[in-house]
Amino acid sequence: MKFHRIGAIATRMYYLYSGSPTRIMPLFGWVAIDIVLWGFITRYLNSVSGSGFNFTATLLGGVLMWDFFQRVMQGVTMAFFEDVWSRNFLNVFASPLQIWEYVCGLVLASVATSSVGLITMLILASLIFGLSFLSLGWMLVVFLLVLFVFGIALGITATALVLRLGPAAEWLIWPIPAMLSPFVGVFYPLSTLPVWMRLISRILPASYVFEGLRAIVLGHTFDVATLFWERL
Repeated sequence: MKFHRIGAIATRMYYLYSGSPTRIMPLFGWVAIDIVLWGFITRYLNSVSGSGFNFTATLLGGVLMWDFFQRVMQGVTMAFFEDVWSRNFLNVFASPLQIWEYVCGLVLASVATSSVGLITMLILASLIFGLSFLSLGWMLVVFLLVLFVFGIALGITATALVLRLGPAAEWLIWPIPAMLSPFVGVFYPLSTLPVWMRLISRILPASYVFEGLRAIVLGHTFDVATLFWERL
């Protein structure tokens, strides 16, 4: 594996984005809309519920983390689709570039694009809606790492699916986060799901993140190993 080849893939994406404002805007535009929309929804729920439950920390925090997961996954797939749309694979694979070097280049591009979205969401959630992540402590890093690895894995799987089935399979990729969201409990505890859906949620790493987020916000003791065995 040659690191300069991995850097070449990432550099190509840098020049592609830096020369196209229409590609830069979606990096932080959509996530900003999500944070602002859900931020005002949670503020409204806090004002009318009267229960003292912190909807901002649970719902807005869940939206932020789920959007981060989507940015990571789409960072890989979008970098791949740029080669599909421009019919650049002949140039790529005519070079000495290896498959793993190409994949690592896609991952590096995803790190850059998802970081832009994450920073935007953290700034908006903190400054406008007062969402503090200090209460999560070091678990915030763990949660984001789990979602990052899960997003990268799904992004690579999605690119493999398109390579196997052809460019028309692109439309099977975009709905994946939406189809997974009911099973991971972004907005509600997994205990509200029917049994067959909870069985699926057990194998999705993201479900443990959102269960842990709710446990910490509610002041409950959270232990990953205990949660895993309880759900088995």
